[in-house]
Amino acid sequence: MNAKPHASLIKGKGDDLLSLDEYLPFRLSVASNAVSKLIARAYEDRFGLTVPQWRLVSVLAEGPATQASLLARTAMDKVTVSRAAQGLVTRRLAVRTPNPADARSHSLTLTTEGSRLYADIAPLALAYEAALLSGLEPGEVRALKRLLQRLEAAAAQLSGR
Repeated sequence: MNAKPHASLIKGKGDDLLSLDEYLPFRLSVASNAVSKLIARAYEDRFGLTVPQWRLVSVLAEGPATQASLLARTAMDKVTVSRAAQGLVTRRLAVRTPNPADARSHSLTLTTEGSRLYADIAPLALAYEAALLSGLEPGEVRALKRLLQRLEAAAAQLSGR
């Protein structure tokens, strides 16, 4: 991976200083880590799930998915998705079946037990979200979600995706 910024992105003088507390990527990372740690503790303590496993369960609750679609949907790396999927299969929360559209891949599907677990966790996840957003007005929440989507799109465009 090339960590050097693209020449067209470099603006200003060499003496520009970066204030980490004012740097948006840092603020997003800190906020994301704080929220993930809070929620991860609840998932692990109550349900024995890691955050990556919970993300897969959430996606699979909408229907079967291939590893490629799980990678795209969760924005997690291949190893993390693979380990999370294996953990779900080992716990019999999901099953792997051959993908009829591509013999080289498999589809992952929640089992009945996995679907029950999702039904138990989803209200907790929504309660955490409501608590986190309780200090914001509904319009601010809509604006935040819209702005985050725009930042994700901009990052994807800059990375060439």
